[in-house]
Amino acid sequence: MKKHSARVAPLSACNSPVLTLTKVEGEERPREPPGPAEAQAPAGTEAGGRTSRHHWTCSQEQLRKVFWGVAVVFCVCASWSGSTQLARLTFKTFDAPFTLTWFATNWNFLFFPLYYAGHVCKSTEKQSVKQRYRECCRFFGDNGLTLKVFFTKAAPFGVLWTLTNYLYLHAIKKINATDVSVLFCCNKSFVFLLSWIVLRDRFMGVRIVAAILAIAGIVMMTYADGFHSHSVIGIALVVGSASMSALYKVLFKLLLGSAKFGEAALFLSILGVFNILFITCIPVILYFTRVEYWNSFDDIPWGNLCGFSILLLTFNIVLNFGIAVTYPTLMSLGIVLSVPVNAVVDHYTSQIVFNGVRVIAIIIIGLGFLLLLLPEEWDVWLIKLLTRLKVRKKEETAESSGDLGTGPQSRSRRARPSFAR
Repeated sequence: MKKHSARVAPLSACNSPVLTLTKVEGEERPREPPGPAEAQAPAGTEAGGRTSRHHWTCSQEQLRKVFWGVAVVFCVCASWSGSTQLARLTFKTFDAPFTLTWFATNWNFLFFPLYYAGHVCKSTEKQSVKQRYRECCRFFGDNGLTLKVFFTKAAPFGVLWTLTNYLYLHAIKKINATDVSVLFCCNKSFVFLLSWIVLRDRFMGVRIVAAILAIAGIVMMTYADGFHSHSVIGIALVVGSASMSALYKVLFKLLLGSAKFGEAALFLSILGVFNILFITCIPVILYFTRVEYWNSFDDIPWGNLCGFSILLLTFNIVLNFGIAVTYPTLMSLGIVLSVPVNAVVDHYTSQIVFNGVRVIAIIIIGLGFLLLLLPEEWDVWLIKLLTRLKVRKKEETAESSGDLGTGPQSRSRRARPSFAR
């Protein structure tokens, strides 16, 4: 993979706390000097003297990013909704959410090997595995990945990762997949609130409105099922999962800052190693205490377990490294689009009832999520757009009035002498 100057920041917009990349500043091409005819004409005018109209242009680089953005949105939506539905299907024959969480997290170990394979294929300056590992370890400090750093800077995030996934999967047992996926979208509002309080991020009124919409959506979603015990517990589990994911993101930014592509891949692989070394004992204890018990290993639906793990791994890979080919906002849209996909699947496979309260709650939470995707300077851009449209309207009005004033009738009237005394 080519070396990028962009760095990644954690964003928990899925059923696992993931790292996503920040925006890469594009290179601006120098403007070519104007030609003779262009230099003589004043700015904003054509050769005939009329004011030229503004046209929106789109470069090949932007078209390429949009094209890849559509592909990334489809991949995010398919893997996110597919993993949710497959987990729900798995629990019908294998009621072990923590074991499924542990099994899927082990696949995080593949992040760094997959990244290094891409580095070998794409990079012009190829490095050995050891060299690349040492370079990525600088993310943890001058001493690299020591035992102390492992337990202070990696282990807490491994615990938060496990809690986020386990609470999310456990909620699927209580309520339908549509409610789980839409309620987890509130995660973005929790991230903003924590960042505003802990990290002292910039205050934005529109994001406060989005947070209020998210809270209102949670209340309405609880009311949609009549405050039954199983629905209240399921909603509480999803909100807890979203909270753990938001805490993961804010703590990552507070303690570690941001990371490059290779550093993010190494960090996620370290979480997989932590899961293998220190979390393995919990599924074993749950098995022997018969909390999560199965008769034999032949009864385990290995196809569903592996399919869920592959979809989750694909989702995290695309959400982490998709910024290399497209815009971060487009990737986030895939998460919102997964909600109607889950709704369609639940409509034909479960007993979900889309009453008015549930539909309004889904719309409110989705609207809040979309408001959080607005850039920080959205108000400035909106004012510039409105000003440009106002100026263009005035130019078109002046142009049309000028054409009427210089028409043949007006010219004939000015040429005809007046004999009135």
